[in-house]
Amino acid sequence: MVSLAFMDKIARFIPTIRGPANPLSLREKMVWTAGVLVIYFLLYSTVAYGVNQQTLSQPFLQLISIVFAGKIGSLITVGIGPIVLSSIVLQLLSGSGLFKLDMNDPVQKARFQTLQKSAAIAIAVIESVIYVATGFVPISGPASFGIVALQLAVGAIMIIFLDEIMTKWGIMSGINIFIAAGVSYSIVAGTFSILLPGAAAALKNGGASALSSAVLAFGPLFFAIIIFLISIYAYETKVELPLAFEQLRGVGGRLPIPFLYVSVLPVILASSLELSLTVWFRFLAGMSGNIIKFFALYVPSSAGPQLTGGLLYLISPVFPSPYPSPYGIGGYGAYFNYLATSSSQLYLPWGGMIMVPEFVHIILYTLVLVGLCVIFGKFWVGMTGQSPKEMSEQLGDMGWQIPGFRRDPRIIESVLNKYIPTVTVLGSIFVGLLAALATLTGAIGTGMGILLTVGIIYMVYQQLQQERLFETYPLLDKIMK
Repeated sequence: MVSLAFMDKIARFIPTIRGPANPLSLREKMVWTAGVLVIYFLLYSTVAYGVNQQTLSQPFLQLISIVFAGKIGSLITVGIGPIVLSSIVLQLLSGSGLFKLDMNDPVQKARFQTLQKSAAIAIAVIESVIYVATGFVPISGPASFGIVALQLAVGAIMIIFLDEIMTKWGIMSGINIFIAAGVSYSIVAGTFSILLPGAAAALKNGGASALSSAVLAFGPLFFAIIIFLISIYAYETKVELPLAFEQLRGVGGRLPIPFLYVSVLPVILASSLELSLTVWFRFLAGMSGNIIKFFALYVPSSAGPQLTGGLLYLISPVFPSPYPSPYGIGGYGAYFNYLATSSSQLYLPWGGMIMVPEFVHIILYTLVLVGLCVIFGKFWVGMTGQSPKEMSEQLGDMGWQIPGFRRDPRIIESVLNKYIPTVTVLGSIFVGLLAALATLTGAIGTGMGILLTVGIIYMVYQQLQQERLFETYPLLDKIMK
């Protein structure tokens, strides 16, 4: 095991946002949240000096922007990618037992957070260089490589500290708020800049099919609404277990176990991992070697290297440029025909190049996304204190018990074991399938973006309800603590 005591020296050089001395009211948290969002959108709307804006409209770049809550070419091009990637890597290392860590110890917890923040800053600098070096962010004019990369690195580091401010002073983590804000903006902007002009052009062309073509132009928005409604229904589906409070006879309650027990976190982690690999392998694409070609096959183009084949292509929601989305290839007929008849390349080091049908790409992408969601869902439950054992201990410490049974955390754990592992797997499968379906049908805002936004809005709603409840009944806040 590796001790994190060495982080005490490094912590002196890493700025830290101090939390409030006293608990904040809901109004104060809302004010801080609004202030952080204003700064976020200012960074979101500011194009880095020296960036060629004319080549920033590729749909794949828009997909990266949505998942990473950034905007390619802006000061926050890298977005939340470094935060998520550092969290995934360190949580995996911690779960493997590499670190000697007790998250209940404030000192060890602070060391781990310092390590995570340091890793995020390092990744932010590296990814800023990769984005510019690989052409994701093209340079134009007198600006140099270093100037553009420096701007992106500073913007990415600002997002790291804005996330910390939100976590300590706002209503929830900055990662969630930034994703919801970016997706909401993309849906509104996409409707007015893509769908409405498409419908107007169909009506202007006239003919017997003008009206139907105009209606079909709103297909991506229609699918987005369907995904919204399905997601809301899934979030409202839950199992409620009866509870009794030992210290107060007659006082009872219910423990809700939602179908989406781990919310949208599995999709955030799975999607971020897939797209991070795409960014990193684009940086490695210039190296020769059969292994690189097997994992990711890039071909040169005017917009920079394009991922057109390889194992990474088959497990990611990426299609060769021009991106064959329904509103980019000529409608749903041409889009689904492309998916049914086209093929991509897979280089086998032992057998040369083979062609893989796009429908195989779709199946593999869906299966891998669902599999990653299940893995991250189970992992997150264990790492965040939501497992049956830890939940039973928390309920026991607060004085809750199952009616008709003696107060024993083992009894509560045995009951929770009947539900939590099952809903964790089923909920993770559901969000993976729903995200894949929405992405493949071209829902505006992307499937992952819509699902994440609905989940985040629902979490904000629950957080606001809890804050109001605690402000109305201060004694309940003390009991819960």
